[in-house]
Amino acid sequence: MSNTIVFEQTGHVGRLTLNNPERHNSLGQGELEAIQAVLDRVSASADIRVLVVTGAGDKTFCAGASLSELGAGKISGDCFQATTDQLAALPIPTIACLNGNVFGGGVELALSCDFRIGIEGSRMRVPAAAIGLCYPLSGINRFVERLGVNLAKRILVASETFDAEAMLEIGFLDHLVLPAQLEKTTHDLAQHIADLAPLAVRAMKAILQQAAEGEIDREKATALSEQCLASSDLQEGFTAQKEKRKPLFRGE
Repeated sequence: MSNTIVFEQTGHVGRLTLNNPERHNSLGQGELEAIQAVLDRVSASADIRVLVVTGAGDKTFCAGASLSELGAGKISGDCFQATTDQLAALPIPTIACLNGNVFGGGVELALSCDFRIGIEGSRMRVPAAAIGLCYPLSGINRFVERLGVNLAKRILVASETFDAEAMLEIGFLDHLVLPAQLEKTTHDLAQHIADLAPLAVRAMKAILQQAAEGEIDREKATALSEQCLASSDLQEGFTAQKEKRKPLFRGE
């Protein structure tokens, strides 16, 4: 594990921190491999129900792939895309806690999460066209899938800069808060989701992702729904409502 990538778990919530603020939390080969190792661990865990992805410092969430390593051939766009694809494919909900500005591939890293919380005063830009790069295919597809083709053109083709209010307006951010409120807002959302029925949460995330990709596999979707209907969690949910108490879901 790289010391520039930190992972910790509190209860059912995992937290992955990009810990290289001096380099604006940019990601080189070592960081990408460390992130992939964390995501493997999270995916294999039956105990982690939510993953928060954030950055250290108060300036930049992530500046994307390390340009020095890209220029030196030490890192490829394929490795970066494998990392964002892996994040997007996690079966549990993910929250991008954007502690500052977000640039380049960091924008896609945030888009690979299910929810994004940003702070007042931050900015977002993907400068690929300004330095002569064509953004990777699966990344372009993610921008279109999450934001639509017109916004993807503004972000990638026109390389526009968006302030925090614009990020909220276009739907890149789900929540915009003051810097002092970021940690509490993120914690509250993560804990709220972690307290929900994990089988139902995972099932609906999977089905929604199929819908976003343009086609729902009805056989798989039905199987996921039936798993929830047959679960102990559903019975616990009904019982808790009847007894007017908070349910204690076990994911089974």
